[in-house]
Amino acid sequence: MRYLLICTILISQFIHSQNSYPKDYFRSPLDIPIVLAGTFGELRSNHFHSGMDIKTQQREGLNVYAVADGYVSRIKVQHYGYGKAIYITHPNGYTSVYGHLQKYAPEIEAYIKEEQYNNQSYEIELFPSANEIQVHKGDLIALSGNTGGSGGPHLHFEIRDGLEKPINPLLFGYHVKDTKAPRILGVHAYPVGNNAIINNENTRKELRLTQNPDGTYMADKIYASGNIGLGVETYDQLDMAYNKNGAYKICTTVNGTLNFEYDFETFSFAESRYINTLIDYPTYIDNSIKIQKCYIEPYNKLSIYKKRNDDGVITINDGLSYQVTMEVSDFAGNTSTIIIPIEGKKQELSNPITSNTENKGDYLIATRDNIFSVGNASLFFPENTFYHDLFINLKTEDDAIIIHNESVPVKNNYTISMNIRNRNETDKDKLFIAHVSDDGRLSYEYTYRKGDLLSTRTRDLGKFKVAKDTVAPVVKPSNFRDGQWLSNFRYLKLNITDDLSGINSYRATINGEWILMEYEYKENSLTYDLSDIDFKDAANNLEVVVTDNVGNSTTFKAVFHKK
Repeated sequence: MRYLLICTILISQFIHSQNSYPKDYFRSPLDIPIVLAGTFGELRSNHFHSGMDIKTQQREGLNVYAVADGYVSRIKVQHYGYGKAIYITHPNGYTSVYGHLQKYAPEIEAYIKEEQYNNQSYEIELFPSANEIQVHKGDLIALSGNTGGSGGPHLHFEIRDGLEKPINPLLFGYHVKDTKAPRILGVHAYPVGNNAIINNENTRKELRLTQNPDGTYMADKIYASGNIGLGVETYDQLDMAYNKNGAYKICTTVNGTLNFEYDFETFSFAESRYINTLIDYPTYIDNSIKIQKCYIEPYNKLSIYKKRNDDGVITINDGLSYQVTMEVSDFAGNTSTIIIPIEGKKQELSNPITSNTENKGDYLIATRDNIFSVGNASLFFPENTFYHDLFINLKTEDDAIIIHNESVPVKNNYTISMNIRNRNETDKDKLFIAHVSDDGRLSYEYTYRKGDLLSTRTRDLGKFKVAKDTVAPVVKPSNFRDGQWLSNFRYLKLNITDDLSGINSYRATINGEWILMEYEYKENSLTYDLSDIDFKDAANNLEVVVTDNVGNSTTFKAVFHKK
């Protein structure tokens, strides 16, 4: 009865929280039913998802509308990230964000294109004043697309408050059909501290689950002593979608008393990388699974927690019994419940660890600057590069250096500098620092050179080496031939690729005048809208210069005919 009372109070508080946001102020940004490919707060690589991804029926070009009156306060066009994005500030203090757009509404498109030509740059960021581009609720502002770091056609939609904090859009009254409870893939118990023991071991234990007829899950009883924490691997699946989305809320009770709770109502972008303290990061790197910890490490600075008795850590005393209940809920209130019986029992470790292999190497203090040397490289870790102090292992291997291992999360960039004084002088301009994957694949790290020193700022750990790239990018026409008439063509397209360091820049002209070409890295394509120019001469000279990240360039020339 007490447990039911606690749940009733929690539901009441949850409803009250939702009611603090206007429910009928914003319309849908699309004309189709909202089906989600991604939910707010969903666990992504090194960040939380800051909006909801609305499916666009596997196609581009759907009308995107202003969700309320306001003005366009920001426009950003980039190759990666949100691709083509637009931000609208509303009189009630909120800002709506629309990402991965195919193109903007005609008035906005003309405004942007003029600035792109003035700056001779496809990538651009603009901040119109409040009276430049005003919109009304329901105005067409763009067409949906797949630009930027998008894995398929959809609309990324956000609502931010006046401090630029993203807020779960579902709190504003948007209806998404969801009748399915989150799926539980696994529950894990963690010893917290060297003196904690779970089933005679001091390591993470996955608990075997049995599903009861009422849908709840029962874990096998565990025997423990000392402080322990719990974690859950879960995802939510909404109606009409196969995507594995994030859960909205997770809470635990111990013997009927609420112990721990967090939800994804809001967070700040500044804290998003602390996702690596919410999940069991080493297990994610080693096994590609994301276990959400229901306890808080000392270096976890997230603001998503609503309840945190002893930071979610449960103290197990000898001879006492505990019943822990974990609830995983989606936004619609569908809930999966796991019951975990725990018995306090003094135990001996079955396999005592006689030496800690992790306590080797140089000791790094996270709250101060640290400088180390390894092989021909020096490493500068500014304060707060890492989330916590650690012994960092540094070594050389052939012509490479190895910086610790990738199972440790990195919060902020650090600097690697590698000496190339012994390299052939003619090669030095073509050298760069590369990250080396386990299978030997090289990935370009943004590299700058000063004399005989190459440097890069990165958040990656693992193997690095100096690599050489002497091969220029390849540029090929995609939808036309040299000398062809293009009178009935709307677009002119080329394919551009680079075998190693990657595309850095491109510049295109027709008859010596700069033209705006759109680079889509997912398709290795450059596209030009032929309607940008009123062609007067039949013969037109196209020249495109593509440069990779170490300065190798290819110049493509062609003549096409159009009137």
